[in-house]
Amino acid sequence: MKKSEQYKRIFRLGFVAILFLAEMLLFYYVWRTYYSDLMEITYANLGHWMIVGVYGLMLYIFTVLFAGWKIGYLRIFNTVYLQSIATISANIIIYLQIVLLTKHFYSVVPIIVMSLADVAIIALWSPIASLLYRVVYPPRKVLMVYAERWFEGILEKFNSRADCFHVEELINVTEGLEAIYEKCHLYEAVIICDVPSETRNKILKYCYDNSIRTYTTPKISDVIMRSSEEIHLFDTPLLLSRNVGLTAEQRFMKRFFDIVLSALALLIFWPFMAIIAVAIKLDDRGPVFFKQDRVTKDGKVFSILKFRSMIVDAEKNGAVIPAVDNDPRITRVGKIIRKIRVDELPQILNILKGEMSIVGPRPERVEHVEKYKKEIPEFKYREKVKAGLTGVAQVYGKYNTSAYDKLKLDLMYIQNYRVLFDIELIIQTVKILFEKESTEGFDKVKTKKDEDK
Repeated sequence: MKKSEQYKRIFRLGFVAILFLAEMLLFYYVWRTYYSDLMEITYANLGHWMIVGVYGLMLYIFTVLFAGWKIGYLRIFNTVYLQSIATISANIIIYLQIVLLTKHFYSVVPIIVMSLADVAIIALWSPIASLLYRVVYPPRKVLMVYAERWFEGILEKFNSRADCFHVEELINVTEGLEAIYEKCHLYEAVIICDVPSETRNKILKYCYDNSIRTYTTPKISDVIMRSSEEIHLFDTPLLLSRNVGLTAEQRFMKRFFDIVLSALALLIFWPFMAIIAVAIKLDDRGPVFFKQDRVTKDGKVFSILKFRSMIVDAEKNGAVIPAVDNDPRITRVGKIIRKIRVDELPQILNILKGEMSIVGPRPERVEHVEKYKKEIPEFKYREKVKAGLTGVAQVYGKYNTSAYDKLKLDLMYIQNYRVLFDIELIIQTVKILFEKESTEGFDKVKTKKDEDK
């Protein structure tokens, strides 16, 4: 491992510190110019810097929460988006603190203008930081170790991030461990793609022993093991996997937030939903809503509610015809509402009824679930929680992500559930509205048999 690798985190934190310094100085100006004199007893100079320090602490907390510091790991747009969300969140909190200090709701305009200036600074800072990061840390030259199939998709995904990786060579496991070990030393990292567990474990141990970085595609059992709890009943380490989905307390909190947030969303979005309904009706005089049977927790079937985006009887005789790119069945209004994902808004009613959750696995069609379960028996594991309007697979996957990869993403969510993760995914959902690749249609329905040995 190169010595410079050890300083990546320091490099990132250094650039974030520069951004924080600029934002804190801007806040100091806004505070002293517009708010500090409104206090009954004004601070001495040290007090002013203390409140700036508190603001900096909030910037740090929100940046860590939203992972906005991952320069080089995230694309520039994602860095700008997440850092902007973190900064705006800190600005909202600091305004509430100003209200407490001044005991009045004074004008929020200076904070709004400051937020716009912050976003402009972030938009300038992000590409510069990313460019300098790539100069110091160019794309890794990596080796891909693969089995007899299913590596093309992973290879394509790694090649799509040419800013991070350059796959120099591929080697099949049939060439033997000695040949693989020899190749490992020629590259900066090794991708282990769908390799049988016994062979994979040997490669992992060899790379660990020689301090070689690895990227491994997990199997279903790996996802379950990752969430295990360490227990020490005796001198032999044990990993406990409860395998029950969410606990009673987690289910209660999740349902509470579902009711509160969906009711609030309905209150905010109903005028927009009314406009969409009128547009659909005027477009082709057909029904506004579209209902379809979907699967949720414990395999229960419910009728999902969506704004209709296709022509009436788009699937004649009940035939399952997945949407494809430039599908001629999509209406003029449908193209717009599908592009920005607002066709999903009526599912707020499904959430209020308790059939869905705001965050959870994608509610798949009954026909697809039956097909996937035949080819991937573990697909039923995702039914330990309610289907969701958004989720890990919806945020980090694409519309045409394979069923097997969706299953692994959903299991990662179920096995590592926490309320903060739900909040993070809700915020990340706004980001994907601007990403074309997340709404791509199917080229074909992809599935994969699990070879989880």
